[in-house]
Amino acid sequence: LYEAILKNNSLIYKIYSEKKIKERHRHRYEVNVDYKDAFEKKGLIFSALSPDGMLPEIVELKGHPWFIGVQFHPEFKSRPFTPHPLFSSFIKAANNKRIN
Repeated sequence: LYEAILKNNSLIYKIYSEKKIKERHRHRYEVNVDYKDAFEKKGLIFSALSPDGMLPEIVELKGHPWFIGVQFHPEFKSRPFTPHPLFSSFIKAANNKRIN
């Protein structure tokens, strides 16, 4: 499991209700932080980083009700009666969109 530090007042922080999380990774790809400023100018929020601040772990799209991209695999920690918080919050957002 790898640790990530969540940005205060982000959607992901509201979903987890924690400042630090640990998630399982299985990839060999990274986002190049040299482009972080350019992405942020276009509305991408880097809402979680590795503890050293060098690896983006979670991104969100500013102003979108639920646009979240993660570097980890939430399905590895999800179970039928205890779904991962990302799955629960996605279903809740979809249901809210349907109702409104």
